[in-house]
Amino acid sequence: MRGTGAEGHGPVRYGPALPADGLPVLPDLAAVLAAAAGRADGEPVGGGRALLEAACGYWGRRGTPTGPDRVVAAPGGPALLLALTAALGGDVLVPRPCAAWWAPYARLLGRPVFHVPTPAECGGVPDPYALLETVRRVRAEGGDPRLLVLSVADDPTATVAPPEALHEAVEAAAGEGLHLISDETWRDTLHAPQDTVLVSPAEMLPDRVTVVSDLAGALLPSGWPAAVARLPDTATGDDLHARVLDVLTALDARVAAPVAAAAAFALTEPEPVTARLEAAVRLHAGMAAAAHAAVVAAGGLALPPRAGRHLYADLGPLREALAARGVGDAQDLEDLLTARLGMPAPGGHRFGDDLGELRVRLSTGMLLGGTDAQRTQCLMSPTPWELLHVERALNRLRSVLDDLRDDAQRREPPR
Repeated sequence: MRGTGAEGHGPVRYGPALPADGLPVLPDLAAVLAAAAGRADGEPVGGGRALLEAACGYWGRRGTPTGPDRVVAAPGGPALLLALTAALGGDVLVPRPCAAWWAPYARLLGRPVFHVPTPAECGGVPDPYALLETVRRVRAEGGDPRLLVLSVADDPTATVAPPEALHEAVEAAAGEGLHLISDETWRDTLHAPQDTVLVSPAEMLPDRVTVVSDLAGALLPSGWPAAVARLPDTATGDDLHARVLDVLTALDARVAAPVAAAAAFALTEPEPVTARLEAAVRLHAGMAAAAHAAVVAAGGLALPPRAGRHLYADLGPLREALAARGVGDAQDLEDLLTARLGMPAPGGHRFGDDLGELRVRLSTGMLLGGTDAQRTQCLMSPTPWELLHVERALNRLRSVLDDLRDDAQRREPPR
């Protein structure tokens, strides 16, 4: 959706969905959902006991134990973020770029959103000095910054923030009295978990951090909306829990009972769920590495993807070649690549980046084929990039990018 700027390219108010995994539904999950489909009673607002206890077990296995009275469930991360933003009040700070679904819900509530630059080595967390300067400026202008949303394993950049970068950001936020929402939707999709250290802000600042996880990131199909939040174990957390439930009740935002049953099953992490997740992560890590190589070979820029099912590319070095094709901003780039690649390629303006920057998020799920049989074949193959339909998709990506590189080289002045 576009705004009404001079060229018809104003701020994008609503962005694309999470990158889908492109895989068939796990049969074990489908069986649990089907078994609960006959339930006539609805799930309570905030989640039923089975779902909340399963979420407690999930976080306990990750070193952040909690009780059911500190957990809230909702039909997707956006509903939880809306409720939390409404409950916490004040102005909202987010990194630039950030997940496409963060800012719209603050704006829906009439809350100003301020973007803060990120460190050079990663996305998802603000540069601490830029954060302090932004807070100072907002307060000097009469604003009331209270909430910082961040993500250690990030959408859109697919990076994982190093613990030292995260610690500096958390320390700066704590010094300014901000409450933190840590979006940990992608924490279970690390491409090389044995080589990547992921630390939750809740481990560093437990009294001021709320953790949100949209289960579509790793555990559930994207069409089964469910998310869980872990609130601080403090008096402030008690009050926040009550206010969040008030908002969810007003919205009648309940997880559908069959989806809640599947979510509770997935959060207990039985062997079929963990085996599928490990296989899916390996598959998407390989696809992301191939896409990254294609971008870099064509002269584009991208931080190496470390998590998720996506890649964030900066095609600024190819600006002249893109301009010759009528591409002057991120919306034009989105239009061109979506048409040429035959798959969604949302521009960086949808993630809070400047419209003039030629950045784009590429999703790896679109490389896996158009049928369940092809996608299952990808999941089972030790070398999915050698499958004919995957090879064709990757070659299409390389061809489109290489055309831009060749155009750029032809436009270079002779030496």
